[in-house]
Amino acid sequence: QVQPVESGGGLVQPGGSLRLSCTTSRNNFGFNDMAWYRQAPGKQRDWIATIARRANTNYADSVKGRFTISRDSARNTVYLQMNSLKPEDTAVYYCNTANFPSNWGQGTQVTVSS
Repeated sequence: QVQPVESGGGLVQPGGSLRLSCTTSRNNFGFNDMAWYRQAPGKQRDWIATIARRANTNYADSVKGRFTISRDSARNTVYLQMNSLKPEDTAVYYCNTANFPSNWGQGTQVTVSS
């Protein structure tokens, strides 16, 4: 199974925005609901958003109304648009399948700080 490849992280001030991308295999993308997760320093990895194959979405309360997950079938890519970022959003962000995630990628670091 091919590892997902996440990108788009960086340093941003509170209130700013970032757009993360995740490219994965056609096999992963075409047959699975996809999700974004994040892991803050010293904490467990948490689920934050899911997009189903039919594009319906679901979000953790901590990001609802600020983050938007989307997918591009032609590119086997999942996106996470993050707006109104807060310092508590600082974490390494990962994408994977929504059910039984495995073979994690390297993730992309997001740091929200003034």
